[in-house]
Amino acid sequence: MKLIKLNAIDSTNDFLKALSNNDELDNYTVVTAENQTKGKGQMGAKWESESGKNLIMSVLVKSFLSDYAQAFSISIITSLAVIEVLKEHDIPDLSVKWPNDIMSYNKKIGGILIENTIKSDGRIVSVVGLGLNVNQINFEQLPHASSLSVICKKEFDKDSILLSIVEKMKQKIELWETNSVLFWNEYFNSLFRKGIPVAFKNLQDENFMGIIQGVSPVGKLQVLLEDDSVAEFEIKEIQMLY
Repeated sequence: MKLIKLNAIDSTNDFLKALSNNDELDNYTVVTAENQTKGKGQMGAKWESESGKNLIMSVLVKSFLSDYAQAFSISIITSLAVIEVLKEHDIPDLSVKWPNDIMSYNKKIGGILIENTIKSDGRIVSVVGLGLNVNQINFEQLPHASSLSVICKKEFDKDSILLSIVEKMKQKIELWETNSVLFWNEYFNSLFRKGIPVAFKNLQDENFMGIIQGVSPVGKLQVLLEDDSVAEFEIKEIQMLY
């Protein structure tokens, strides 16, 4: 595994995407930074992080996706890899807030952003970005956020967590073909607020109640509505209110 450590960068995802134009770049190359000035979340949302305190990383994944319809599988792999590593560090009450937020109790401790590029020969190359709140303790402007340090009242080794996450990702990618159904079930069982009534807001700014039923093969959230129908929603089509 090639590891590129940077002091500061606008975006580790953008940096790694530019590097990935070189076909010789090793699979599972990792870029990490102490400070990220233009961190991104889903659909262009901004990711804020205190310099030097948190894990900011991007991983290059080549030769896994063969079809865009399968793109959500890498979200599942990454989410499960992160949760598995955090469980090994005794982080309590972990879940995934669809599609890619990592939660402890009802606080967001991490977010995943995956960007896929189709090469001229049809290959799909993925850049998997992860921001994980590790040793930051000040979240005054982020009431729904927390960190491993706040939750467990101790400091953590960021480098050790990084290496463990990449190793878990590699293991799950190698096992995906024979274990995809198991991984899908693990992802569903890890969903935040699944199976209970939850308030949502749609794009029209209307509030409604629903119960998370699952996730479609292409990654849409399936929600049981009050009229007993099941609707599917794309990322950012609805917002969970909690």
